Amino acid sequence: MTSDEQKLLLHIARHAIAERLGLDFAAPPAPPAHLLEDGASFVTLKLNGELRGCIGMLEACRPLAEDVAANACAAAFSDPRFQPLGAAEFARITIHISVLSPPQPINFTSEEDLLKQIRPGVDGLILAEGRRRGTFLPSVWEELADKRQFIAHLKMKAGLPATYWSDSVRLWRYTCEYFGETE
Repeated sequence: MTSDEQKLLLHIARHAIAERLGLDFAAPPAPPAHLLEDGASFVTLKLNGELRGCIGMLEACRPLAEDVAANACAAAFSDPRFQPLGAAEFARITIHISVLSPPQPINFTSEEDLLKQIRPGVDGLILAEGRRRGTFLPSVWEELADKRQFIAHLKMKAGLPATYWSDSVRLWRYTCEYFGETE
């Protein structure tokens, strides 16, 4: 993705939030065909360097530009961990976007085998066990650099104990193209 396309997606995200807040913000130009192809994204909002919202899609089901706009609004107004974003916060948030590659299944025979296969700083992971599911973007490696800790916290995010293991655990990996506004 070019830097102009990245800037356009950031503009689309900010415009979508401003529009929901009823604020005057310049509309983005029409996106190029590449950004109208189906794509999956996560939009992360930060306020004073701290997480203020993060929502996304793991699988492509709508045009990337539309996915970014929808996830920006969801991160601003529907992340259950936070109150909806207020107009006074709008100018102070920074927006970060992760565009995900399609998830690929990881074949492993044990937790040890899985740990040997995952790539810190590169892989985003989706863990599923029955109806429980959790994901960590590759950027989470910055906080959880140890493979064992990463997997333990991912299990907890999926609602499982950190030490849980079963032969029915499934994992997928994906990568991200990550870009954002400067804080």
